[in-house]
Amino acid sequence: MSNVAVVGAQWGDEGKGKIVDWLSERADVVVRFQGGHNAGHTLVIDGNIFKLSLLPSGVVRGGKLSVIGNGVVIDPWALKGEIDEIAAKGVAVSPDNLLIAENACLILPLHRELDQAREAARGGQTIGTTGRGIGPAYEDKVGRRAIRMCDLSSLAALDERLDELLLHHNALRRGFGIADVNKEELKAELGDIAMHIVPYCGAVWCRLNRERRSGRRILFEGAQGSMLDIDHGTYPYVTSSNTVAGQAAAGSGIGPGAIGYVLGITKAYTTRVGSGPFPTELDDAIGCGLGERGHEFGTVTGRRRRCGWFDAVMVSQAIKVGGIQGIALTKLDVLDGMDTLKVCTAYKIDGHEVDHLPAQAAEQAVAQPVYESFDGWQQSTQGARSWAELPASAVKYIRRIEELIEAPVALLSTSPEREDTILVQDPFTV
Repeated sequence: MSNVAVVGAQWGDEGKGKIVDWLSERADVVVRFQGGHNAGHTLVIDGNIFKLSLLPSGVVRGGKLSVIGNGVVIDPWALKGEIDEIAAKGVAVSPDNLLIAENACLILPLHRELDQAREAARGGQTIGTTGRGIGPAYEDKVGRRAIRMCDLSSLAALDERLDELLLHHNALRRGFGIADVNKEELKAELGDIAMHIVPYCGAVWCRLNRERRSGRRILFEGAQGSMLDIDHGTYPYVTSSNTVAGQAAAGSGIGPGAIGYVLGITKAYTTRVGSGPFPTELDDAIGCGLGERGHEFGTVTGRRRRCGWFDAVMVSQAIKVGGIQGIALTKLDVLDGMDTLKVCTAYKIDGHEVDHLPAQAAEQAVAQPVYESFDGWQQSTQGARSWAELPASAVKYIRRIEELIEAPVALLSTSPEREDTILVQDPFTV
């Protein structure tokens, strides 16, 4: 039986929350391994809506261990708020079912303020960050000046760490015309939040090793999507962490050999939030229709998502870079009732046809899609739980996507509800 890593194969917002929640029924441990509270996973369970940003999606299921790995940057105040919010909906979170890596780095108010100041200074050339401090927190991690979870257990030892951090940040803040951070006030804030967060802290790598050796199934939950990866995405319009499956090992402290199956999540069309290239974007009634039917608004920010046709070139690239072995195709029902569908099979750049998205931003910006057209279907696919319930044209569309991306559809989601899922290949038993 395999441990499974779930990653987005587009620009995020592919429906990972529902798929991870669905898979978590078969898992014993669910691990977040990168990103921060810029991620947003929406779960619909028995009519109840849960919007999670830092907590692993498995936390809403009883009897599972949820883990936040060292690859995640954690806003402790946002985490406490999220725990309190789902507790109000009847989901109990305690150190018995949530473990946070002691070596995970923290997002502080100064990170959020710097993030927002930078975006404001860029004017119309924004990166499109959520303004929640994720990028600056990762910068401090790499710069070896971050405050980590383990530092909260000894506030006396924080003085030296804070001195080094503020030496850097106060200089930056003066450049943006922001007042210096008051060290004592920040230290007091950390002291207040520590009592709520420290009880969850521990050696994640050690616990995961024990769980794996005892034969328990581990599900690794990624955030954002492959094309937002800091190395392999549409740079500079990317997130600040590695979003591909290889990060599941580094971001949790488990060897790569422990990850048996990589499942990529992709919508039956394409969306993107924020700035950056989008070859198949539709700035017309069709694009607006996809957004309305798909309720395409960011879980975290509420921003309207840009919508377009399915981009098989991009997904194929994500599959190869990320070692994806099968995909979960979501939101097929959003395409119901459309007369014609299109899928991008190549790009044209300066008159030349190419089979991948180049790394250079200038080339990404001018890439034009080459389309293959399909007949749509008028029947509803919403709520379908078997292939027999799908229209023939929908099956043909899915089969062609499999050919173009060179990966099978392992799961098919036909509504936000947990059970409206067609299982083709169980990732845990491959």
